[in-house]
This record gives sequence, C-alpha cells and structure tokens, in this order.
Amino acid sequence: MTDSYYELIPDIHGADARGEKFRATDLARGTWSSSIQHGAPVSALLTRALERCEQRDDTRLSRVVVDLLGAVPVEGDLWVRSTVERGGKQIELVTAEMLALGPDGGPRPVARASGWRLQQVDTAAVAHAPMPLPRPVSEARNRDLKALEWDRNYVHSLEWLWLTVPLTPGPGESWIRPIADLVAGETMTPLERLFAVADCANGIGSKLDITRFTFVNTDLAVHVFRVPEGEWIGIRAETSYGPDGIGTTIGTLFDEHSAVGVIQQSVLVRPRPPKPNPDPKPNPLGEKKS
Repeated sequence: MTDSYYELIPDIHGADARGEKFRATDLARGTWSSSIQHGAPVSALLTRALERCEQRDDTRLSRVVVDLLGAVPVEGDLWVRSTVERGGKQIELVTAEMLALGPDGGPRPVARASGWRLQQVDTAAVAHAPMPLPRPVSEARNRDLKALEWDRNYVHSLEWLWLTVPLTPGPGESWIRPIADLVAGETMTPLERLFAVADCANGIGSKLDITRFTFVNTDLAVHVFRVPEGEWIGIRAETSYGPDGIGTTIGTLFDEHSAVGVIQQSVLVRPRPPKPNPDPKPNPLGEKKS
C-alpha cells in the first residue's frame, strides 16, 4: 500500500455535520515538533475539500488562501467541511475548515481556506508566463534530508532536490515531488499535489540558521494561473525579514514546462534561546575560581 498523509474514516452513522473524518499519519508530522502537523499536508487536504465542494467541470481554483489558526495536532480525529460562500456562473467563492479536538474534548477550528473558483474558457492564444524556468531536475542535487536523525515525518514523504545552496544570497530553488498519497487509496489531483509541497517555500527561501532561529509561516496565499502538469513542482522563493520578528516569503511555482503560479507567506521569526553552559568541571584542588 502506498504511504499517505491521511486516512479517511468512513461515516457509518450517516452524515456528520462536522464534515469528513480523517486521521493523520506520521508523514503529516512537522519538522519543528513531532506532535504538530506540517502546513503542507493540511493545505493540500483543505484544497481537496475546496475542489470537491459542489464540483463543476467548467471551473477551477485560481487562488487559495490557507490560514493556520494554531498548532494542528497529529494525534486524534480531524474533520474537514466545505461550503460555497458565493455562488455564480463565472465566479464562485468556496471555503473549507479543518476541525480537531481541543483541550475541552470538543472540536474546534485549527485551519481554514478560501478559494476563488473561476469559469474556464479557451485563452491558449494569449497564454504567457514570463518567469524564467529553473534549471532542470537532472541538474538538482539531493541533500538527503531523510537521512537526518529524526523520527518519520513530512520530509520522508518527499523527493526534494536543490538547485541552490541554502543560506546563500539570492532566491532559493528546489524541485520537489511527494511520494505519498494525500488520502490513502486516492490519486492526488494536480492542485492537491501542488499544495502538498507549496508550503515548503518558506524553508527554501530562508536565510536564517535553523540552529539559531525558528521561522514558522502562519499562512499561504497561492495564485494559480495554469494547472501544473507532471509530478515535479519547482519552487523559487526568497524571504525578507523585518526588524521586529516578522518576515514575508515571496515565491514562484513551476512545473517542468513553465511557471504555474505565485505564493506569499507570512513568517513569524523568533531567536532560539541560547543553550545553557555545561556545568563547570570541579576543581581537583578544591580551590574556588576568582
């Protein structure tokens, strides 16, 4: 069986007002904390809900904004529900919400998404994507993040190849493809696949030493002007940092043919507290040091 980020739990008692029920797998675990989900699987699952909400063959999502309302727990049940907020022939606004069990044992929102869904017409004659394509996948190198000594988590669900050296000047560039399903037994749609990796832009664009700082994005806003083709998603991103602990990641998303969209993320930057000095070795002469 192919690995997945989530398992769908069948509703045997009829329609659940809280939405479809899921359980996360180890591959949804984040790299900052093993008890919290990475933002990418969460974003992809919400995108799945947006795409399936009163689905129409003549429309597609053009923009998705995901807000992470807090730590999304790995353990316990999750529910995802969606609705059409604003219907229309050419323009629709759809929303989705993820619920998890809170401290009181009841479900509470942990992430939300909104998406503009637009009617499609043929504009192939004027298609245009001026952003230069990154160098091909064949020229990228594997930093082998899966070999690091940490428990099974989101990183283990990816083939992640780098074209640039992290922390060097200029935008970071990577090619990434998920090697796990979003939901067990389902084939990912092209947009689910895109959102399964888009959240990595913050890390690709970072200029901060991970041993000295944490940099957690609270959201992502993605505009998609062309549905990606193939398995590989390219990301070119760079993060700017203000003097007050707040940053912004701006990036471009690609398939192997051209750019397909753009992404922005808000980033919370915090210095890591200094590690305490080890206890000094006892003085063998019993003398106090001045």
